[in-house]
Amino acid sequence: MWPYPKIVAHRGGGSLAPENTLAAIQCGLDYGFRAVEFDVMLSKDGIPVLMHDPEFGRTIAGQGNVASTLAAELLNKDAGSWFDTRFSHVRVPTYEEVFVFCQSHQIWMNVEIKPAPGFEEQTGKVVASLTQQLMRELGDQAIPPLFSSFSFAALRSAKEQAPEIARGYLLDEYEATWLTSLTDLGAIALHTNQRHLTQAWAAQIKNAAFGLFCYTVNSPERASEILKWGVDGFCTDRIDLIAANFAD
Repeated sequence: MWPYPKIVAHRGGGSLAPENTLAAIQCGLDYGFRAVEFDVMLSKDGIPVLMHDPEFGRTIAGQGNVASTLAAELLNKDAGSWFDTRFSHVRVPTYEEVFVFCQSHQIWMNVEIKPAPGFEEQTGKVVASLTQQLMRELGDQAIPPLFSSFSFAALRSAKEQAPEIARGYLLDEYEATWLTSLTDLGAIALHTNQRHLTQAWAAQIKNAAFGLFCYTVNSPERASEILKWGVDGFCTDRIDLIAANFAD
């Protein structure tokens, strides 16, 4: 049900580095994490890049948005100064760059497909297609990623393009249709907010023979509690408090 690492570095390096950057993934690696979660969105010209927010202003200074900005411009944008001036050299990476980096360092990837509004199906298809291409180039040495998304449409599009790549459906709060959604998507796991997970719901998910992954667990006490409930894995921002081998 969950053949992947149990403890995953959230957005690369959690709270220790600027999210969704190569610097963050290197930070996670420095802390012993060979499992990472990150967000992928499309530029105006359809290039998958690592980005969480569709609008600029938080991790990217200024005004504008990802979906109306060409990749060449996005890749020159400062993605690190907002976090700390030590990271002022850090730029927005492409998904391909990160994929190659992770594969070369044997880092497993939870690729969250994060479409800008109105680009759900296109984002799912493009990310899945590029992943197929990169996997073919690597051959038997490739470490298969897991796709996840809050967008049912994006995840369904990824399934249609690359049914061989496993999928996890993301929910924030409990939805009565969770089982139908997982079944329709051919997903192997439900990914949900640990704040809204109950022991009873965890039991339902596990009894239905699905994997159960949580975001974002930042205290060892909560981590221990949900693991006892049967949670298979979780991502964390506090890679300094919760080690990669925490669940061993």
